[in-house]
Amino acid sequence: MTEPRMIEISPVTRVEGHGKVTIHLNAENEVDEARLHIVEFRGFERFIRGRLMWEVPVIVQRLCGICPVSHHLAAAKAMDMIAGVDQLTPTGEKMRRLMHYGQVMQSHVLHFFHLAAPDLLFGFGAPAEKRNIFEVLKEQPELGKRAVLMRKYGQEIIEATAGKKVHGTGAIPGGINRNLPLERRDHFLSNVDEMIEWCQDAVKLARDYTLENEDLVSEFGSFPSNYMSIVRESDGALDLYHGTLRALSSTGDTIFDQVPYTRYHELIVEDVRSWSYMKFPFIKELGPDVGWYRVGPLARMNTASFIDTPLADAAHKELKAVTSGTPNNSTLANHWARMIEVLHCVEKIRELLHDPDLQGTDLIAKGDRREEGIGVIEAPRGNLIHHYKVDEHDQVTYCNLIVSTTHNNEGMNRAVKDVAVKHLSGKEQITEGLLNHVEVAVRAYDPCLSCATHALGQMPLQVELFDADGGLVDCRSQCI
Repeated sequence: MTEPRMIEISPVTRVEGHGKVTIHLNAENEVDEARLHIVEFRGFERFIRGRLMWEVPVIVQRLCGICPVSHHLAAAKAMDMIAGVDQLTPTGEKMRRLMHYGQVMQSHVLHFFHLAAPDLLFGFGAPAEKRNIFEVLKEQPELGKRAVLMRKYGQEIIEATAGKKVHGTGAIPGGINRNLPLERRDHFLSNVDEMIEWCQDAVKLARDYTLENEDLVSEFGSFPSNYMSIVRESDGALDLYHGTLRALSSTGDTIFDQVPYTRYHELIVEDVRSWSYMKFPFIKELGPDVGWYRVGPLARMNTASFIDTPLADAAHKELKAVTSGTPNNSTLANHWARMIEVLHCVEKIRELLHDPDLQGTDLIAKGDRREEGIGVIEAPRGNLIHHYKVDEHDQVTYCNLIVSTTHNNEGMNRAVKDVAVKHLSGKEQITEGLLNHVEVAVRAYDPCLSCATHALGQMPLQVELFDADGGLVDCRSQCI
């Protein structure tokens, strides 16, 4: 018997933003509770009030340096609605889609190769100094080189469509402020087939890891849940840019389907808990206990009827076959799903590059102004909702953001507890490798904690052990 104690992992490393995990152990050294805490706050929803609607798509990107395009486009879609535009020009929509596919590609590549691959390649318990992209480059230089060049390709797509690789200005209310010059199109076409080949190899890498480690994947932070995303309105296909809301249960039963995303507030409620700045959304008709859900790459693979690009669709069918067509509840299967989406994005990029509408000059649509706008998009990490109201002076009076990581809050907390119970219960000694198992569960969601809480933090690793009275027993720190 030992005294009850609490272990703190602060902050969680190799994620975007700042959070910590607390693990409470009882006198038998078994895990009683484990939680992911988001501990800093910036409050974008408040200080965006009073800004002009034309500024919003640029300002909200400052939530994040990894997925700014997602916020840029979701806000632009909301401002389209306020500007009275229900249908963009062909050039406007296709340039935005090209921008978004470049964004999803580069973000997924960054996460899989730079943040997750060190765990997958070297093991969750490998020494901390081994688990980084530089060691990947040493051990598998060709893989590391491809990772860098694939992300570079996606970033250049963003630059060509948004004006800058980070915090661009391409999307404006009602459309876009540029088209794609022929010389840039030809540059991207010259590399796109190689990118598709590399993406297929990346899908195989993630697939093989998932299937070769089936026992680990099936039990590691895995549990049944509901899933939600937008899907294409006409046929339920995967659509990362636009669609209607669909939610399925863990067994594949439909909770709601083909609901316009402007009605999201009729379907979803945001709960608040005292120990985190991040909200806990749930499906209203099901209640908070069973109505929570997950979003993101694996959720989209579960909700989509099919994928409208042939290579990604074949990979999607193979993933679905693992669970005989029912939703896949394995948290680590997110990595396989993420690479399928990268392949889909590059296939869509190739398709768009052959479309002459990208060189069109009709960039902006107009309509009758409204006072409220809602924009929803599938960001790399999952469903992203931007909701604004403006006054007669075009100043924002209301802002509500539900970002991907917020949707996943309950799921991440359950994954943290599941892994802590299975891998820390009964252990007398804290080891960095054991604690990394908990972080691996969080990383599988590729959380953006800055987006979710509008927070910003430092990234040293500090693990502290407290006794039951709150006294500090031991502390280890290192910079990651």
